[in-house]
Amino acid sequence: MPTDRAATATAAYLLVAHGSRDPRHAPALRQLAEAVAVRWRAQQIASLRAAPQTKGAEILVGTAFLEVQETPLHQQIQAFAEQAIAQQCHTLHLLPLFLLPGVHVMEDIPAEVAIAQSTLDPSFSIHIAPYLGQAPDLAVALAPQLPPTQESAATAILLAHGSRRPGGNAPILALAAALKLSLAYWSIEPSLEVQIETLILQGYTDIAVVPYVLFPGGITDAIAQRLATLTQQHPQIRFWQTDPLNNLVPLAQWIVDWMVLG
Repeated sequence: MPTDRAATATAAYLLVAHGSRDPRHAPALRQLAEAVAVRWRAQQIASLRAAPQTKGAEILVGTAFLEVQETPLHQQIQAFAEQAIAQQCHTLHLLPLFLLPGVHVMEDIPAEVAIAQSTLDPSFSIHIAPYLGQAPDLAVALAPQLPPTQESAATAILLAHGSRRPGGNAPILALAAALKLSLAYWSIEPSLEVQIETLILQGYTDIAVVPYVLFPGGITDAIAQRLATLTQQHPQIRFWQTDPLNNLVPLAQWIVDWMVLG
């Protein structure tokens, strides 16, 4: 290879999720991180072909969890930062894989990052990226994956966890409006049952639930159980649910695009 290519430091990215006791959650996050690394390297190869005088950066993609872990998040960040420093990286980019600007995004993660930063050399910096729910193409990517609602008897409900933080639900309200969907919450009102009863009274007989969650887990299982109960209560209504977002939208490519822009 030519020796005049400019050397570049390792790029370090840490994907931070909420955390869950469900055994499917951690493997799903690891698979996402692996997909991100693969897509990043493919994009780097394409860039090198277009501009052979440059040298692509190496990639370091890690995962961490805010809750339900033996190790607190700041220690997970510190451990990953030490890996990055060993690979000559001076900046760690942290991507919160959260969908709403609730307490976790606005308060908990910055606090954990501040603790981790205080333990590291001042020359090493940690940058918190915008949370995933701010992805500008979310509505565009979701629209083709939603159940067809052209018929007057079919509709869908976007089901989000919900936030009690003031302004925390504004993004999901905007998304539901853009997709022309009813909106329900898992932890606050209006609940899924309330919205379903409202739609039944309006004459809908085909109702889909779109879980606004990243990965399968306890919530998606609980939704299925509730829909099974509702089917028994309303046998004339067809209830069904879509996959979580990791199967509906190009999460890995979005993260790579964010890396390039960031």
